[in-house]
Amino acid sequence: MANTFKNKVYSGANTSANALMSVYTANTTNLTATVVIGLTLANTTSSQITADIKLMAGQSVFLAKAIPIPAGSSFEYMGGNKIIMESGDTLQVASNTADSLDTVLSIMEITS
Repeated sequence: MANTFKNKVYSGANTSANALMSVYTANTTNLTATVVIGLTLANTTSSQITADIKLMAGQSVFLAKAIPIPAGSSFEYMGGNKIIMESGDTLQVASNTADSLDTVLSIMEITS
């Protein structure tokens, strides 16, 4: 098995308010699992926003809802925790404000 570290970056420019943005979908070819090791959300506006994080893994669940992020600040969700994603699982984010939320997802893909 091979382990590959990656960053998945999603620019929040040109996004609508409350629109779910798919940051990452676990590969369905030769992927055993993905370990999420970091998730940073950055507010790119001059006003506070709120953000949601969802995991689509058989069911749609909130990992966090209505996180307040002050103007020009960032929020680190993981805080030492890990999330295991299986093939086909998707991680999504949303902001209550259009064009406001940049996202960096750090992962380790385990392939067979």
